Amino acid sequence: MSTPGPERVPSTVKVGKTSGQGKPPAGGAKSAAAKGGGGKTPGAKNKGRKPVTPVKVAGSRNWGPIILGSVVGVLVLAIVGYAIYAVVRGSRSWEDQAADIKGIVNYRAQKNPQIDAREHKDGQLTYATTPPVGGSHNPLWQNCMGDIYTAPIANEHAVHSLEHGAVWVTYRQGLAQDQVDVLKSKVEGKDFMMMSPYPSLDHNVSLQAWGYQLKVDDVNDKRIDEFIKVLRLKATLEAGAGCSSGNTTTGPVTPAAAPAAPAPSGAAGK
Repeated sequence: MSTPGPERVPSTVKVGKTSGQGKPPAGGAKSAAAKGGGGKTPGAKNKGRKPVTPVKVAGSRNWGPIILGSVVGVLVLAIVGYAIYAVVRGSRSWEDQAADIKGIVNYRAQKNPQIDAREHKDGQLTYATTPPVGGSHNPLWQNCMGDIYTAPIANEHAVHSLEHGAVWVTYRQGLAQDQVDVLKSKVEGKDFMMMSPYPSLDHNVSLQAWGYQLKVDDVNDKRIDEFIKVLRLKATLEAGAGCSSGNTTTGPVTPAAAPAAPAPSGAAGK
């Protein structure tokens, strides 16, 4: 058997105020709340700093360059598209381009022998259209080097000019001078062009090329320029024929001079 030793006395552990063991010291909750280390104690006033709510800053997008880039892109596409359209349209035949002019009449398609005739004949002739767009005509053409005639010219000379590829601009007699001047600016000085008033015209303006006609009432109608652009020279039936050295007089065609009577036999040498 072992000999009993001295009696052990239990040691005592002193609990400090910050040990966390045992009952918390009085005023601990209040101190903790004051330091912000704990929640609110019921019935106690929170005298600490109010929490700061963070301010959210939304990042704004700079739309200026985006809009500018979009506009430039649209313009580039429009330019390229129009260029392609112009090339395709320009590659079409002049007949197809003429057919696109609203109101134009294609008398060639009618195959009218009176309009298609091309014989040279003297004297006054009768035509199928007013003003004429084709048919037999005088051997001498009307000068069509951008000539402006202030009085009616002979149909017979004018039709011969159309055969050479000229565009003949006619206007109703009595049309206001300022409107006549607008037409004049489209003709004067331009070869294979001529202009004159026309008696009893049923529209203010009538344009003629061989086998084609367009009648309008507004001298500023854009179709006038289109007609000239598409048909001048291209509607010729005699490629290479000129417009200079033609008749420059106005009024009805001059009757051909009668052939001289043969001299009586035996008269010579007297």
